[in-house]
Amino acid sequence: MSILTSRHTSLDLSSPVVMGILNVTPDSFSDGGEYSSIQAACRQADLMVAQGAKIIDIGGESTRPGAKDVSIEDELKRVLPLIEYVSRNHDVWVSIDTSKAVVMQAAVEAGAQLINDVRALQEPGALSTAAKLDVPVCLMHMQGQPRTMQDAPQYDDIISDISQFFCERIEVCIDAGIKREQIVLDPGFGFGKSLAHNYELLNRMAEFSSFDLPVLAGLSRKSMFGQLLGREVSQRLSATLAGNMLAIQAGAKIVRVHDVQETSDMIAVIEAAKNFKTLA
Repeated sequence: MSILTSRHTSLDLSSPVVMGILNVTPDSFSDGGEYSSIQAACRQADLMVAQGAKIIDIGGESTRPGAKDVSIEDELKRVLPLIEYVSRNHDVWVSIDTSKAVVMQAAVEAGAQLINDVRALQEPGALSTAAKLDVPVCLMHMQGQPRTMQDAPQYDDIISDISQFFCERIEVCIDAGIKREQIVLDPGFGFGKSLAHNYELLNRMAEFSSFDLPVLAGLSRKSMFGQLLGREVSQRLSATLAGNMLAIQAGAKIVRVHDVQETSDMIAVIEAAKNFKTLA
């Protein structure tokens, strides 16, 4: 699956693309509060596009462990002005990072082309709303809920268990009217996974190719690197690049990152090595 289509636009996934993370929240684990003003958020969106992002993923509610719930009203106030700005000023896709049906509806009406839902359309009204909106959806696997997901997660076999979840959610989505070719899969690094689970998942990512659907890797600056290396959030760039390189080599088509320029450069090197004859 190398092309995603949404609202008369298309996104070419024949080569991996960068999704830039833009959290307009006060409490996200890495950049909380940094882009909470619309001016700062718009500047960051401009920079990410200039650095090579093909998707800007806009979120108004943190899903880190222990994060507080955000009201619909507050989430809309945070995300809509930025979605409108990016849609009006840049020829890139906008993704709305939300689990709330009302926010999905308003975001797509404001210009978003993709719904990125860590709860895989399981919240009230989310599934029917996404089907009605007729835009691609990213279904993420999470064991538990954000506040408790890291409390001793257990799997029989992590790939089999996640694959079973994906099979069930894909079937539910298709039954609701979402086209199979509009589905993206995210195995959910750090969402209800131990350190060993995360690295086994990274090691075995290629097994998700059996779905013949685009796979998104969300590894950026995550605690799996901090725990392994003893690095603070701001010191995890090289580890993130290594993780994303492995994910891409295993078939990931979208990498969701904070550091767009460095990731774009890494992908350019991978693509040059694959297509070296065109460089002669």
